[in-house]
Parts: sequence; structure tokens; C-alpha cells
Amino acid sequence: MSARAGRLGIGIIGAGRVGPVLGAALAGAGHAITGISAVSAESRDRAEAMLPAVPILDIPSIVERSELVILAVPDSELESLVAGLAATSTWLPGQLVMHTAAGFGTSVLAPAQALGAIPLAIHPAMDFTGTSIDIARLTESWFAVTAPGPVQPIGQALVVEMGGEPVIVAEADRAAYAEAIEIATAFSRSIVTQATGILGGIGVEHPGAFLSSLVRSSVDNALQEAGRPRLDASGFDLGDEGTAPTGSIGG
Repeated sequence: MSARAGRLGIGIIGAGRVGPVLGAALAGAGHAITGISAVSAESRDRAEAMLPAVPILDIPSIVERSELVILAVPDSELESLVAGLAATSTWLPGQLVMHTAAGFGTSVLAPAQALGAIPLAIHPAMDFTGTSIDIARLTESWFAVTAPGPVQPIGQALVVEMGGEPVIVAEADRAAYAEAIEIATAFSRSIVTQATGILGGIGVEHPGAFLSSLVRSSVDNALQEAGRPRLDASGFDLGDEGTAPTGSIGG
């Protein structure tokens, strides 16, 4: 990422919970944020809180001013946004274009790539609040990086600058990756909502705080155990399907 990484001018399209946080993280790494788009009052407030010195601009102006454009928009809007800017020849040759959608690789950026832009798909595996709390959480997070081979190091370097750990995810695997992220997020929220509802129903005050340590420790333990061999009572690895241990019945 050498010379390009020195001081990138970075524009952010989308002021939801993700875009301003990534912008703040990259600004903290020394990059210049050229502008951010924000439509609703809530998004404008978030942009001003997280990036107070950054101008709120229209989307074409952001693209024109930026060496790296971050598309932090809802998945349902991504494809039409990329195609619309390509139709007006707004994308610039050599410009880095990065989206943050879990379920897409770089193929969704093909219209921009056709005009000479460099595609990156980078998804932080984190549940965002859209506040400064997320900046610290980025340092504990892993990011999925999908990009053409020659530019994978650029994506990895950007992740490291944001404080995260990059993991390469193949284009063909993005749908499965997105499914895993959705399951983990939805299941965690559902279980906490159900459990706190029960505790609240029996009069426990502040049920969220009551369960905080339990939930965090349970999840941490489960994550530490993930990937370890599954053993039965005799120590046989249950992951070795169809392979009986030496000396076992039928062996």
C-alpha cells in the first residue's frame, strides 16, 4: 500500500452506524476524510458527532474529491448506487472503491471497475452502535477482505490501520460468510431479548446488567471452544466421521 497509503483522501457515502466509525478510525491513522454524505437528521447528527470537521457533501462531489470511496450503505442500495455512478461516469480511474456489505464480494463493484476503479469488499465482523464506543471495539474485531489478488494487501493494510485483523474471504464464499454473520447476530440478540424479558417479568431490575457478565463469559467460553476437536467420553474425536479409534469395537 506504500505511497498510496501515506495520506489517502477518503470519502464516505452513508452516515449510518458503520461509515462514520470507519472514517474516524482511518482519520486517526492519518488519512484525510474529504466528505461524507448524510440525508436524515439522525445521520447528519451522527456524522457531525463522529467526524466534526468533515463537510457533508453530495455523493458525486465525494467521489470526485476522493482517492478511496467507502460505500457504507444498506445492502439493498449498493448495486443501484454503484451502477448509477457508473452510468454518469463519476468513478475515476485508479480510485479505490470499498463497500462494507457482508453478503457481497467485489462483483457488485464491476461497473466501477469497468471505469478503472479498484474494487475492495471489506466487512467488519462487529455489531456497531455508531458511536465512539465502536472505535475501541475495532481493535478486537476481525474483518473479511475480498479483493483481486494484486490488491489484497491494500485491503489488509486498511484493516490494520483501523485496528482490526484482516481475513481473506473468497468471492465465492461471501454468501456463506454473510449467513454466518447473520446467524451469530440474530441469535445473540434473540436470546438476550428473551432472557431479559423473563427476568423483567419476575421483577428483576436492570435485567440487561444482571445478565451482562453471564452472557459475555458464556459467549467467550463458546468462542474459545470453537474449532477444538469434539471428543466423546473415551476421547474419540467426533469430527473424524467414519474413523474408529484404534482398539475400539469393530476396529
